Amino acid sequence: MPQHLRILRPSHSRHRSPRKWKKAASDDAIWLKLFTLRWGADLADFFSSHHSKSWKEVYAIQHRCDRYGLGLKIITEGEDCYLIHQGEIQRHLGRWDGKKLKEEESCSEISDKILFFIGDLEVACAEAKRSPFF
Repeated sequence: MPQHLRILRPSHSRHRSPRKWKKAASDDAIWLKLFTLRWGADLADFFSSHHSKSWKEVYAIQHRCDRYGLGLKIITEGEDCYLIHQGEIQRHLGRWDGKKLKEEESCSEISDKILFFIGDLEVACAEAKRSPFF
């Protein structure tokens, strides 16, 4: 078992209820340890003095930064579409059913088109930077 997962394995784990597992999985000490193992103590020290969020939230934000970058992006997590900036979710855009975005709250059609245009433009720019022709 990898070292970073051993800290999650309490003794007598098969006797734990789902409620106890949920509580254990939300423990800030576990998320701080996982964060430190993945990104190092220096970054953990930086975040501890600059964020009032839980370590679970900080871990998720840093993971999105690594995965998607720091810019304004439109991403999907599961069936949900989000607008993110610097790893933080700015807005839930709706659910994606594979063909169409199903909005949960009313948004003007123009603002949605602008958001998707910005996301598409950012992706195109990133691809152009990687192209050997430019």
